[in-house]
Amino acid sequence: MDYHWHDLAGNLGVAAMVAAYFALQMGWVEGRSLRYTVTNAAGALLVLLSLAVEFNLSAFFMEAFWLAISLVGVVRGLRGRAGAG
Repeated sequence: MDYHWHDLAGNLGVAAMVAAYFALQMGWVEGRSLRYTVTNAAGALLVLLSLAVEFNLSAFFMEAFWLAISLVGVVRGLRGRAGAG
C-alpha cells in the first residue's frame, strides 16, 4: 500500500473530527463552542482535500455537509463573540 500526502490529510481530518466529538462527549468542550466547530470544519476540509485526489461521491457529500454545517457554527460563534465585546 502506498501512503501519500492526501492520505495523511484525510487521516488528520478524520482524527480531528473524532477528537472533537470525543471531547464533546467527555464534556471538555461545548457543542456550540468555537473550538469545537472550527475543529470539525478543519477536519472536514482536510478530508475533502484528500477526496480531491481519490474521489468518493458519498464521502464527498458527507464531508461537504459536515463542513457547511460546521461553518454555520463558526459564523454564529464569531458573531456571538463580536456581540459580547
